[in-house]
Amino acid sequence: MLGRRPAQEQPDRPYPGFKLAHALVAAEDGRAGFAGLSIGAQRVYGTAAEASCVWSRRHAPPRRRCSCGFYCLHSLAEARALSCATANRAAVVLEVVASGRFIRYERGLRYSHQRVKAVRVGPCECGRPATGLADAGQGLVGWRCLMPRCAACAAHRHLVTFGSFARRLGGLVPVTPDESAASWPGPVTGAPARPGVPAAGSPADAEAVAALGAEIALVHARLDLLQAQLSRLEGGPPADM
Repeated sequence: MLGRRPAQEQPDRPYPGFKLAHALVAAEDGRAGFAGLSIGAQRVYGTAAEASCVWSRRHAPPRRRCSCGFYCLHSLAEARALSCATANRAAVVLEVVASGRFIRYERGLRYSHQRVKAVRVGPCECGRPATGLADAGQGLVGWRCLMPRCAACAAHRHLVTFGSFARRLGGLVPVTPDESAASWPGPVTGAPARPGVPAAGSPADAEAVAALGAEIALVHARLDLLQAQLSRLEGGPPADM
């Protein structure tokens, strides 16, 4: 038994999961698709796709001792947490169904076939809920990468609405704002002050502003006095006080 290759698992039913992907639009005909974030970042796939190995065509993904195959997480919360990473801020969350050959790992599955059931779009980079997808300034040959944008930040850009992106996917997959976007804290108005620093709008803050104004008036008076003294030394007419 020593050295025997572990057998791949074949599920008796599809497995639900969640993953991150870049949303793409074809430059020529406007079709929509997705691309991975790391190993599969150069491969575009649709709502139903079969995995292929980027390293070798001589084996079918997934294969042990190779990193090929689609990846998904068991938990939506883990996918949302992963989307907070700087490199992943432009990504959307896909709800998928994994099937075919698969290999389990600690946080999810690596598998051969997937079907996208739903697309969840996170908040705009400004923190407001996104109202569509706009050009992210990057892409692949023939494809433009999109990122979540609110109406204010996309004011001067072409905005692909959620409904338009869903139609470009074939009309069978819903594209909606992620619920987590609604819980974004937004502007912090009542944040506790740092130790020793009064909160904005407090009586101590008003006293500090008044004291600062008095110091500025004193500086102006001192400058006027220095100007008058300089004029006398130069033999000119006294400066107006």
